[in-house]
Amino acid sequence: MTMKPLGDRVVIKNMEAEETTKGGIILTTAAKEKPQMAEVIAVGPGGNVDGKEIKMQVKVGEKVIYSKYAGTEVKMDGEEFIIVKQGDILAIVE
Repeated sequence: MTMKPLGDRVVIKNMEAEETTKGGIILTTAAKEKPQMAEVIAVGPGGNVDGKEIKMQVKVGEKVIYSKYAGTEVKMDGEEFIIVKQGDILAIVE
């Protein structure tokens, strides 16, 4: 099954959170902070959204940083994805 986002939406997949601190302390699952870095899986077509012309600036495969509480979490084929609006993406990591 594949996801094809509509409008200015982007499907992203979180990158794994750090397992250990810089000091070498191993973190449990509950202590790990939710990562804000993700990989772009699919990009919507952009176009006219709410009367404004939207040009998509991200591409599939790019690593991005997104707003902490942005998007809708979706589970598909046993994997977790987040669907966010392009405006919730803060930066592209190069």
